Amino acid sequence: MAYQALYRVFRPQQFKDVIGQDAITTTLKNALIEQQTSHAYLFCGPRGTGKTSVAKILAKALNCRNLKDGEPDNTCDLCVAINNGSLTDVIEIDAASNNGVDEIRDIRDKAKYAPTEGKVKVYIIDEVHMLSTGAFNALLKTLEEPPAHVVFILATTEPQKIPATIISRTQRFDFRRITADDIVKRMQFILDDKQITYDNQALMVIAKAAEGGMRDALSILDQVLAFGQEHVTVANALDVTGGAAAVQLGEYLQHVAEKDTAAALTTIEQLLASGKDAGRLIDDLIGYLRDLLVFQQAPALVNDTASALQDSHFKALAEKFQPDQLYHMIAVLNTTQGQLRLTNSPTLYLEVATVQLGQPAPQPAAVESAPPVASAEVKQLEQTVAKLSKQLQTLQQGAPAPAAAPAKSAARVSVKVAKEKIYPILGAATKKDLEAVKEIWPDLLSMLSVPDQAMMKISKPVAASPTGVIVSFAYDILIERANSDTALMTALADDLGKLMGGPRQVVLVQEQQWPAVRKQYLDEHGAPKAKSAPQEESPVVKPITDLFGKEPNITVKND
Repeated sequence: MAYQALYRVFRPQQFKDVIGQDAITTTLKNALIEQQTSHAYLFCGPRGTGKTSVAKILAKALNCRNLKDGEPDNTCDLCVAINNGSLTDVIEIDAASNNGVDEIRDIRDKAKYAPTEGKVKVYIIDEVHMLSTGAFNALLKTLEEPPAHVVFILATTEPQKIPATIISRTQRFDFRRITADDIVKRMQFILDDKQITYDNQALMVIAKAAEGGMRDALSILDQVLAFGQEHVTVANALDVTGGAAAVQLGEYLQHVAEKDTAAALTTIEQLLASGKDAGRLIDDLIGYLRDLLVFQQAPALVNDTASALQDSHFKALAEKFQPDQLYHMIAVLNTTQGQLRLTNSPTLYLEVATVQLGQPAPQPAAVESAPPVASAEVKQLEQTVAKLSKQLQTLQQGAPAPAAAPAKSAARVSVKVAKEKIYPILGAATKKDLEAVKEIWPDLLSMLSVPDQAMMKISKPVAASPTGVIVSFAYDILIERANSDTALMTALADDLGKLMGGPRQVVLVQEQQWPAVRKQYLDEHGAPKAKSAPQEESPVVKPITDLFGKEPNITVKND
């Protein structure tokens, strides 16, 4: 049989085998014992923390014929079939490659049918955040009211991308990063089972490189075992992960503490020349400095198992560095870490950081550094401040109310009215034209850019003729902006012409000015005469006009 990766061989088969997620496994077991399981679950968390493994265990537990204390027995025919991947009632789907509406509709249609062999039909959808919006909408109704024999288990590393409507229809479980101690214990169990010897320090190096992911840790362990199968050593673990040995980090920081920048630069060059990863090297240095900081405050919290960075230099460095120096060094390394992502020359930035680490931490400006002020000068300043405060109070009590508000309101109506453009439109304006413009106004706004839409949303057409439209704005400042925006005015006229079937001129007017402008026009020119609506003939006149014809043969007089 072909070799299988460790994370596949040692995948948890029961809830009790899951590492670092006790709250989740206990909750699920209790729900199974009480027969209060949900129809849909959402498993969230970083990669390699057990989401898919727990989903498969839950699928087995829901179908197991001999469930005991919420744990599947792994011996009945259904558990064996699920472990082999041959049970058709447990369907695993990768949403990254099946993220369309058609795939989800297919699931929705097939979910209606009862399971063929098992008790419950279980759909495990991995990386569910990759589904399209249409696919989520297709899944929504099924999640809300699924058949009694169907359970959905959704897994994702990015829950923020899942619609709230989906999350609200599921029971959500957040998987935590697994602690380094738990990862080390699991690797110890696996290596003991395979009868392979190891160094605890090496396992801690692997656990730190895994960053809370059990699958990543076992993948790294696989590489280390391939590098040297007889024994898992610290050197092999450091070579595989690209990390630096604690003694090398200690020597480097010892050179920094002694202001021996040349020796520190030499150490950096040697580490990089031996193949160490620059990013991992900075991570290790920050971890070392963190341990120094914690050791100064609470030595019991730092031990060989927890830090994996203890060496002969550690305690001496903890006594030599002051906390502010450690803060400064961590800040420098953090900045360098960000710079490494944008460069192909990590050596350059590490050398600059080494020089900065050897310099003293910048001191905050102290008040004591200012020259002392004579007591007489202080007294004189206090008297001056008191005098000015008294004058200000007197002015405030006797000053008249500010006249800013009337000036502002007057400014609101000071926008110049373009009568030469408005009057021609008013002369030919009709109610029919205005209603037509109002009807297509939302369509016109939708044709504009988003910023222009936002500005024009508070406008409305107030008069229209076959050749032009008058638009009112609530704020004069927006009229000024719109009139000065040639592109906007051109777009309004062009788009309005397209929608109305002919060229239209657009004229802007302030909302408060519009009634006065209209009244002034009526006073000067009278009401516009409707040209498009002919007078309807009287029922008495119509037969006569049919016989003798219209003007000039017949004149109709109203009595």
